[in-house]
Amino acid sequence: MNKKIFIACDTNNISTAQKIIKYSNTKKLKIGYKFGLEFINSKNGRSFISKIKNKIIFADLKLHDIPNTCSSTVKAIKDLKINYLTIHISSGLEALKAAKKVSGKIKLIGVTTLTSINSHSLKQIGYDKKLRKLVIHQAKLANKAKLDAIVCSAQEVKYVKKVFKKEIITPGIRFNSNKNDQKRIMTPKEAFKNGSNWLVIGRPITKGNIKKNIQLLINHLDK
Repeated sequence: MNKKIFIACDTNNISTAQKIIKYSNTKKLKIGYKFGLEFINSKNGRSFISKIKNKIIFADLKLHDIPNTCSSTVKAIKDLKINYLTIHISSGLEALKAAKKVSGKIKLIGVTTLTSINSHSLKQIGYDKKLRKLVIHQAKLANKAKLDAIVCSAQEVKYVKKVFKKEIITPGIRFNSNKNDQKRIMTPKEAFKNGSNWLVIGRPITKGNIKKNIQLLINHLDK
C-alpha cells in the first residue's frame, strides 16, 4: 500500500472529526489524520485526540519559536501519543535541533514555505530569494537538523528530494483547478509521480460525501 494520505481534519467540531474518521476507512489507501491549531485549540480537541486508537495522527502545530519553547512544547504534547508533529524550518537550526533532541518516537516534520505563499507574497514578507531556491535551502537545513520528514509543495518535491532523503509530505492537493486559498497546487496523481510520500488532502475529501470522495480519489490514482 504505497499511496499514503493524511486527511486534514480542518474543523473545531468533534462530531465532524468523528464523521471524517468513520467514513474515510478504506483498505485501498494508507490513511492518517491531520489535526491543526484550529482543532487542537478547540474546547475538547486535545481530549478527543488523546482517545483516538490505532490511527496515524499528525499534529500540525507548526511550531515557530525560540529553541526552549519549541522543545518544551514537544515534551508537552507527548502524552497525546501522536506520530507526526510540524515545526517551521524558519525557526532556525538551534530550535530544530532542540525539538528533535526531545521528540523521541514522534516524527518531526520541517515545514518549508507554506503552499498558500507564492513569489509575490514572499517578496511582501521581505525574502529576496526565489521561492524554489528558498525551499531547497530550507530542505538542506532540515537535513542538517536530522528531521524525520519535510512538508513542501508537490511542485518542489523533485528538487527537495535531491537534498533531503526522508519522508516528503505535500499539501496543496486538489482533484481539479479549484485552488481555494492555496497558490501552489497539484493533483494527487501528479504529486505521487513527482515523488511525494504522503499527500495532505482536506476539502476535496471532507466536503460533501466522504465515502464517495475517497472512491473518487482511488479512481483518480488508478487511472
